[in-house]
Amino acid sequence: MIDGILGGFPSCPDASVSCKVLPKCPDGLPQERHIRKRGTLGFRSLGVGTAIVLAAAVSACSSAPPASSATAGPGAPATAAARDVEARDAHAPKLLEDWRDAVLYFVVLDRFADGDPSGNVGVDVSKKGHFHGGDAKGLTARLDEIASLGVNALWITPIVRNTPGFVTGAGFPDWAYHGYWADDFLSLDPRFGNENDFIALVAACHARGIRVLLDVVYNHAGYESKYTKDPKTRGWFRTNEKGDCGADDVTSCVAGLPDFRTEDPEVAKYLLDAQIAWAKRLGVDGFRLDTVKHVAHDFWTEHRKRTRDEVGKDFFLLGEVWGGDPQVLDPWFERDEMDAGFDFAFQGNALAFVEGRGRAVAFDRYLKSREKVRPGYHLSHFLSSHDVPGGLFQLGGNVELFRLAAVLQMTTAGIPTIYYGEEVARAGGDWPDNRSDMPWGEKDVLPGKGLPRNEALRADYVKLVAIRKVQPALRRGTHEGLFTTGDGYAFLRRDAASKSAVAVAVNRGAEPVTITFPAPAEWGGRTPRDLFGALAVSLSEGAVSLTLPPRSAAILAPGT
Repeated sequence: MIDGILGGFPSCPDASVSCKVLPKCPDGLPQERHIRKRGTLGFRSLGVGTAIVLAAAVSACSSAPPASSATAGPGAPATAAARDVEARDAHAPKLLEDWRDAVLYFVVLDRFADGDPSGNVGVDVSKKGHFHGGDAKGLTARLDEIASLGVNALWITPIVRNTPGFVTGAGFPDWAYHGYWADDFLSLDPRFGNENDFIALVAACHARGIRVLLDVVYNHAGYESKYTKDPKTRGWFRTNEKGDCGADDVTSCVAGLPDFRTEDPEVAKYLLDAQIAWAKRLGVDGFRLDTVKHVAHDFWTEHRKRTRDEVGKDFFLLGEVWGGDPQVLDPWFERDEMDAGFDFAFQGNALAFVEGRGRAVAFDRYLKSREKVRPGYHLSHFLSSHDVPGGLFQLGGNVELFRLAAVLQMTTAGIPTIYYGEEVARAGGDWPDNRSDMPWGEKDVLPGKGLPRNEALRADYVKLVAIRKVQPALRRGTHEGLFTTGDGYAFLRRDAASKSAVAVAVNRGAEPVTITFPAPAEWGGRTPRDLFGALAVSLSEGAVSLTLPPRSAAILAPGT
């Protein structure tokens, strides 16, 4: 019944991986676009090079004559194209396997880079609430900007077709540039690109060792969505107009948006079919789940089962539970409905500490409390996001203090999320300025051409991500406070598996601070060195000592 409503994603009857011209599937795509074995994840299940070649030139593959058995034995590359695929796969960076090792970069697609002006409908860069032209091609063309930071995961905002025009909503007059006001879950928004564009984006990310998380929404449709007008689907919602919105998290109409009755099996199947189909067709590695607490647990249980069965057991689910911390997130972890959730408390605690509004001992207590997360599940911590004022903005534009906050973020367990542009000091003010254009400086990239960039801050981010990558204690270790006096703060990250330890020291004040603490046993009596700022460090009678200049930080590990 669902497939007959507003279109659908029928299965394509391909049974094996092949490379030949085939008739179109019922969804209108040629079968070579569906090259995969049943039960596997399309391009995701293929090598990176294979994905690039298939995404870019399936037709060339289809027209190539088969190699004869005399020239290509079992396991040998049959053609020049196949040899190219093998070479690409051999040199591609390894994709992330353990999400404790992830550094995630979050992009609001419309605000990053415009690579295809032909799709610019309703674009007006002078108005904050309009589309600004960012798209899949623009992001693909600028992936090296992201990859050179050292990140290994990318999260992009929703890409399905959104409400086409300007809407007033419930006090949020806007265009749906952000992607969260869906008008058709079965189509991509042409402003952002077509299916080929996104397949190419994912393949290009994988070629750079970057996993891709696609943002998906199950809780609601957009204001004035066609679903609310079609007689076949009008009953799928609770709405303010009908007066049937509830007062609890699940049945309330968030921000006045039409609330899907996801408890209805018909509605749930439609939404799950649509989003899982996109995962399989595009080859993404996971979902970022929007408005998780506004959808019942039974839905998320079925969602987990279906993504594992139909996409893959390693398909990663990162959920937004507003106000999330280890305790708030635990009901979803306990039911194994997602792999990770956002730690909303990190931003406020980190900014309060570096700005001097919170005591070091209180911040240390908070960092220790993050270890209470259920084993096997993860917290993702951020300094800025599209839903709250940016971290740099909250610090009054003080880059020195924001740099300290970034040090704390990159030396803390969990999945640190970098919000696009904050690494070059995009201030990210209150709404809607927290979704401002990516600054590109003098680079000829719209919509953010001419917006200033702080390259020194970006260089610090590159250094921090690199340090995190080579120090397992920063990614997987336990937390231990070392020094919590005045404006000075130091803590130890200790990893039993690697028998390593890293100390982090911060001075948030306007005067130098000397910090002293016992050297951890893992250092074996060796004098540590500062990996971040090259400060002088001494070791005497088992005590480590260093003097931090005003508003500075050090990351200490034993010298070689």
